[in-house]
Amino acid sequence: MRAMAFDMDGVLTDGGLWLLPDGEWMRRMHIRDGYALQAAVKAGYHVIVISGSASGPVEERLRRLGVVDVHMGVTDKADRLLSILEKHGVRKEDCLFMGDDLPDLAAMRKAGLSCCPADAASEVREAAHYVSPWKGGEGCVRDVIERVMRAAGRWAPPEDIRSV
Repeated sequence: MRAMAFDMDGVLTDGGLWLLPDGEWMRRMHIRDGYALQAAVKAGYHVIVISGSASGPVEERLRRLGVVDVHMGVTDKADRLLSILEKHGVRKEDCLFMGDDLPDLAAMRKAGLSCCPADAASEVREAAHYVSPWKGGEGCVRDVIERVMRAAGRWAPPEDIRSV
């Protein structure tokens, strides 16, 4: 694998939304997923987030973790994934995509390795090559990144990774 792409809601977050009195939405992310994202970026993987929704705070967090390719408000995730891979010169066979719901299926089918969290929609679990034992927002991203990096003999995160 040279690239790893992830959906946001239901994968990087637990899929829940807290609706605040001022109309803002708040999402929950797992700190170990963030650690793994940093490790993948520092190891030279192209880490990509493609989401149908948008969240300034989530985008800011991802950028602080070193994720450069953050794409929010995307209606066609498969098309966006292919254009990002082409831009980086990465074959789709060298990319994994992790999604959790029906809008992710087309992108999952374009990637060489399709993954999903344990609590993904049944159609997504059936289409995935790998179903993480972890739920969305509860460590599924860490699970997938660590497995890919261990298989490549690259799971040795540098000491300069900080908890963000």
